[in-house]
Amino acid sequence: MDAQRHIVHIDLDSFFVSVERKFDPSLIGKAVIIGGSAERGVVASCSYEARAFGVHSAMPTRQALKLCPHAIVIHGTHGRYSEASRQVTEIIQRSVPLYQKTSVDEFYIDLTGMDRFHNPYQLATELRQRVISETGLPISFGMAASKTVAKMATNQAKPNGQLWVKAGEEKAFLAPLNIRKIPGLGEHTCQKLYQYGIEKIGDLQKVNIKFLEAVFGKAGTYIYNKANGIDDTEIVSHTGRKSISTETTYHNDVKDIRTLENTLVSMTEELAGKLRRENKVSSCLAIKIRYANFETHTQQQKIPLTAAEHILIPGIKNLLKKAWNQHRPIRLIGVRLSDLCTGSYQINLFEDNEERIKLYQAMDNINFRYGEKTVCRAAGMEIGARTFNPFMRG
Repeated sequence: MDAQRHIVHIDLDSFFVSVERKFDPSLIGKAVIIGGSAERGVVASCSYEARAFGVHSAMPTRQALKLCPHAIVIHGTHGRYSEASRQVTEIIQRSVPLYQKTSVDEFYIDLTGMDRFHNPYQLATELRQRVISETGLPISFGMAASKTVAKMATNQAKPNGQLWVKAGEEKAFLAPLNIRKIPGLGEHTCQKLYQYGIEKIGDLQKVNIKFLEAVFGKAGTYIYNKANGIDDTEIVSHTGRKSISTETTYHNDVKDIRTLENTLVSMTEELAGKLRRENKVSSCLAIKIRYANFETHTQQQKIPLTAAEHILIPGIKNLLKKAWNQHRPIRLIGVRLSDLCTGSYQINLFEDNEERIKLYQAMDNINFRYGEKTVCRAAGMEIGARTFNPFMRG
């Protein structure tokens, strides 16, 4: 007989806002918006006090201020968020045997089998208290036999609470919740279900799976399983690769800074686009140069979590200046983005404006449909196929 699963989902409440409140306690209890300028910015995060007025992330800041005129708008300091995320990760890492970090402020923990020695709910409670006492950040958790129910339990426990849905009680816990509470259920699907009179998850639990499959195809099975708390997906200690890189070898050694920078721009765009497609962000960038005599140098620096070229490109150019002896021609040049973390591009919203976000989305969509490098910065276009081949290795 398989051991009873004990899955914990941990989520830092209003993460960006909570971090800012640590540095400025006067913000506690007030409607706070983290984002860009009031004219063209976008909401990256907002406090529960602002959410009460209908404000939510990714909303244009000007629209948010119409809903909540008294809100305090803060530009955001994303280095603080990266550091806070690292601190919480370290606490979890030293406290539990198996965890999965799914974003900068969200974790799954597997305590299955621990009940032979400890009370899993007590362990999770102690871990939550440890995070609160060591970081000063509010945090919530849900515990259940599956990832889906644990996540939904966390959402019900917020703000700054905890909830255990015991095995066998999943359907009863889910039944009164609106179908919108099901993770991954899009607006279009919800509207379609509403048309059939299905509003609560309890309504969905009564529907025959064959009906859902007829209406939604394969997604019908997904909807049925989620509504009934069925989810056997495992927790994996890390998701995918920890770094992403590319490099190019020149046919002729190069010491022209414009050519080198154009190559770096093109490569950085390529890597940043891949990160966004994989829903990842990086917190370390590095450059590699190899001189004509094969002597190789690397230079790296920590950066706030990002997948945006307008942040990465200046950093890469700066590393080139530090790493390169400008009197010596370069044979090979490369870029690496590492310390990857699963997390939405939303981490960058607080310093972007609407136009920039829409530009990235449009570029990514076109490159996805028609192939990489279909659209890119003019600097990247100057390179040409002869000098830039991301698959070439020196």
